[in-house]
Amino acid sequence: MEKTADQRPHIIGVISDTHGLLRREAVQALKGVERILHVGDVGAPDILEALSAIAPVTAIRGNVDTQSWADKLPETEAVDLGGVMVYMVHDINDLDLDPQTAGFAAVLSGHSHRPEIETRKGVLYLNPGSAGPRRFTLPVTVAKLRLENDTLDAEIIPLEVD
Repeated sequence: MEKTADQRPHIIGVISDTHGLLRREAVQALKGVERILHVGDVGAPDILEALSAIAPVTAIRGNVDTQSWADKLPETEAVDLGGVMVYMVHDINDLDLDPQTAGFAAVLSGHSHRPEIETRKGVLYLNPGSAGPRRFTLPVTVAKLRLENDTLDAEIIPLEVD
């Protein structure tokens, strides 16, 4: 993603824990984003194919992504969003670095199925929740990152599903 002279905001979609189910509500919520970051537990390769029809996709492997198609997915990924670095790890408990010291503005994770936005020591932590099959009574959600003037803001987007 390039910086632009007009510094217009960049909108990045964040999704996790699809577990092989890409809901139409998630597709609708992600329409218009410039890029999609899938934070693991993809569940099937066709999920990434369908998401790439919306925007370029960067995905990491989650604990359910054990089939051979997922071998090409890294366990973690550092992503440059126009000069702002974000770190992707499926399970936040597997975070093996100090994001602030490493220069990351944000850490994106999934796994818990619980949507959460928190800032610690100047680093944004975002879990978009689960966009796949509902787990217990947890909401079905995706998230968006808004990058403007080198500042990241996050928003959880609840999906209205049956």
